[in-house]
Amino acid sequence: MAEPMAVVGFDANAPLTPQQQPPQQLLLQQPPQALLERLKDYGQEDVFALWDELSHEERDLLVKDIESLDLSRVDRIIRCSLRSQGLPAAAIEPVPESCVSTLEERTLDERERWWKTGLKAISDGKLAVLLLSGGQGTRLGSSDPKGCFNIGLPSGKSLFQLQAERILRVQRLAAQAATDNSISSAPIHWYVMTSPFTDEATRNFFESQKYFGLEANQVTFFQQGTIPCISKDGRFVMETPYRVSKAPDGNGGVYAALRSSHLLEDMSSRGIKYIDCYGVDNALVRVADPTFLGYFIDKGVSAAAKVVRKAYPQEKVGVFVRRGKGGPLTVVEYSELDPSLASAINQVTGRLRFCWSNVCLHMFTLDFLNQVANGLEKDSIYHLAEKKIPSIHGQTMGLKMEQFIFDAFPYAPSTALFEILREEEFAPVKNANGSNFDTPDSARLLVLRLHARWVVAAGGFLTHSVPLYATGVEVSPLCSYAGENLEAICRGRTFHAPCEISF
Repeated sequence: MAEPMAVVGFDANAPLTPQQQPPQQLLLQQPPQALLERLKDYGQEDVFALWDELSHEERDLLVKDIESLDLSRVDRIIRCSLRSQGLPAAAIEPVPESCVSTLEERTLDERERWWKTGLKAISDGKLAVLLLSGGQGTRLGSSDPKGCFNIGLPSGKSLFQLQAERILRVQRLAAQAATDNSISSAPIHWYVMTSPFTDEATRNFFESQKYFGLEANQVTFFQQGTIPCISKDGRFVMETPYRVSKAPDGNGGVYAALRSSHLLEDMSSRGIKYIDCYGVDNALVRVADPTFLGYFIDKGVSAAAKVVRKAYPQEKVGVFVRRGKGGPLTVVEYSELDPSLASAINQVTGRLRFCWSNVCLHMFTLDFLNQVANGLEKDSIYHLAEKKIPSIHGQTMGLKMEQFIFDAFPYAPSTALFEILREEEFAPVKNANGSNFDTPDSARLLVLRLHARWVVAAGGFLTHSVPLYATGVEVSPLCSYAGENLEAICRGRTFHAPCEISF
């Protein structure tokens, strides 16, 4: 047998020469020239500042990270958003009374007519539900998506399950109200916006819970976008030497996400005309509310919002205002509202002049969503928030860029506001128990107290072993959506609180 040939001068541990290296490794000896030139065009070439210190794998990760960005779009957003900061805001005026349906002015006939109109549109398949669910429950002490959170109700149901069962209940009510029995009532399609941080966990949770009784094909998941964090001079902040620091683009990122995911076309193909849009962290949200939908259709507007009266001048909530003389309705955050205006009183009504609080419960036409998605993309103005950002230098102060759901309203040719009662439709879940407000405990009590009132109104009785102000009963959404049809279950019966009433 021939002896193996020796390779003279070969050292297995020696680095490969450029001629011996695979093409990709050879390519990454220097930053790709075309990509570097593009970054120079946008003043972002510093992302390659530590290139020489990176391994081949890290260089590859950095190149892929930069190539994943739409640099021209990001640059446009940065320039437009920085330019808009510090510009004088248009003077604001209170919302005209004619734009608001207040509780005291509604008649029973109107409420019944709106309810029936809404149920008819739902039965015809014209309503979709759009859930903003991109946030994690970090402030609640959980790394799970907020919708997975159990606020401690007797049933142990998550926020997702409560909302899904309300959709199921409305579907049944719409089917029962359909006058043409030859046509089956259409299901309500649920579009669920996640983020890169919650998408997989949200999908897995829905699957593990068998979509809470809904059909899997009536739920569509899609992700909101992320956008680079920047320094005050508009440069990308590097989270690591090979990755740009990014953050979700805000709940207003839903418009760009719907556009890029082609879901606006999907809605059109399904015959959807109206979209009920809401945030996940409200334990009392009336998903697919037929009354609100009927009011929206009756008014013939492009956009509408449910509002509550501001509790006191310093309450930390955004309020609807009119921008400029006769301008469009929009929302001003509490931090942007001058204290003297926040405290100003309407001498005729005795209410705060700026009293209509935004609680992220909106209704839009599909035509308007198309207009907003294109308009916001064209204008490219994002809100800038100074925050601590993870960087190669540790936590550093920089700017996060985001859009808000209410950024849509200035584009609306017509907007209407619909007053609701806090204690019936607004139980926010934002902070961990032990905080002063908007906790799972406070939301749970709001649910239990409201449902206790429903039971008593339906002829039921309650007993309890703890003070009544700290307890109540939970009515399954599958039994009742808003207190209706409970007499057969409750009349003459006594329930020991806390408990769940279900079929």
